[in-house]
Amino acid sequence: MRRRSNVAATAMSLLLVAFLAGDALGQTAKQPFVGSWTIVSADTVRPDGTRVPNFGSGPKGFLVFDGSGRYALQIMSANRAKFASNNRLEGTPEENKSVVQGMIAHFGRYSVNEADRTFTFQVENSSFPNWEGTAQKRPFTITADQLKYSVAAASGGGSGEVVWKRVK
Repeated sequence: MRRRSNVAATAMSLLLVAFLAGDALGQTAKQPFVGSWTIVSADTVRPDGTRVPNFGSGPKGFLVFDGSGRYALQIMSANRAKFASNNRLEGTPEENKSVVQGMIAHFGRYSVNEADRTFTFQVENSSFPNWEGTAQKRPFTITADQLKYSVAAASGGGSGEVVWKRVK
């Protein structure tokens, strides 16, 4: 009985190792992305090349890529108006405008194409509903602990450039 138990435990361990190794081997292109990132900047780039901070100075944001191909992204203005009512369902038009225009959040799946140095967000849900169900392809560079990508059609209009720093 004890021998059968040891054999079963060994078999389960080997299956777990094979599963994890298979997942790791299949994720090599995603590996540089996997982890947590904080926002450095999110700028609108105008046709003349000038830059305007999308979320004001000192935006707050967090981006997570996991090894299974899922992501979650949030970027917010540090200067969103607080609600006088202290109830998010009772915001004034100005307070609601500050929130909607002062943030973007979305989540879903992602894939990486190392050959053309792009990754794609498959947006499942977004605070900007027009992006739901879309594929958002982004050219990128990763240098040391910095991820930089461009957005051809930014949610606030024009094109954008977003820079993130890896959380250590």
